Amino acid sequence: MKPPAYPGDVVTDDEREQHAAALRGLLYLACPDAPATAITATAEAIAQRTEETPSTPVPQAAQMNQPKQPFTVDPLNLRGADLNSADLNRANLSGADLRGVDLSGASMTRANLTDADLRGACLSGADLSGASMTRANLSGADLTDATLTSASLIGADLTDAALTDAALTRAMLIGATLPEANLSGANLSGANLTRANLRGAHLSGANLSGARLTRANLRGAQLKTVTGVRLPVGATWDANTHWPAYLASLVVEESDEEAPGVYRVRGDQSGDRSGTARV
Repeated sequence: MKPPAYPGDVVTDDEREQHAAALRGLLYLACPDAPATAITATAEAIAQRTEETPSTPVPQAAQMNQPKQPFTVDPLNLRGADLNSADLNRANLSGADLRGVDLSGASMTRANLTDADLRGACLSGADLSGASMTRANLSGADLTDATLTSASLIGADLTDAALTDAALTRAMLIGATLPEANLSGANLSGANLTRANLRGAHLSGANLSGARLTRANLRGAQLKTVTGVRLPVGATWDANTHWPAYLASLVVEESDEEAPGVYRVRGDQSGDRSGTARV
């Protein structure tokens, strides 16, 4: 992060916005219970005066002592902030704008990130154990080596997210959107991926022991080198889905063609075999 300019320096609009983003993060860490509007207004007011020699406090800072409002009324804006290695355990960041924020290495156990916008955020190495991330938008986020043990990601959007070597043990990913997500080497043991969209997802070397893939979308998913995956009852797949060798023939035997080139796993040993998949 570039440091603020000295008084008298010429500051560009981009630099001023970077300063405001950095200040929003610092103000939030210092006063997490302050109104979101006050944090934004104070940061912007200070950033506008980076070319001056400060003589008096910005008047907007007085708003920091007012009561905090619900995020639905007063959403928190930490877009682009640097919160690297910050202590955010149990922090309430529900509905917050966290686009492009640097949360790498942050401690966020049991944090509330429900409905938060984390598009393009860096969460590499962050500890999100037990965090609530229901309906959070994590598309394009970097969660490499992140710990999400027992985290709730129900309905979360993880399109194009990087989850390489992430720890997702017992994570709740029911209905999560993960198309093209990189889950290579991830530990998904005991995770619930019921109805999850894993179309085109990369799961090379991932651990799926005890994971539930009931009715998941596995079209084009790369599962050839995963371990522990069981027959995914009700899951859909196609010719671009790569199954591990020990499961491939059973999947074909236990699937019916649902649409041209699209198959659904029955998951039982009985019933009409006339529509068994032929791929």
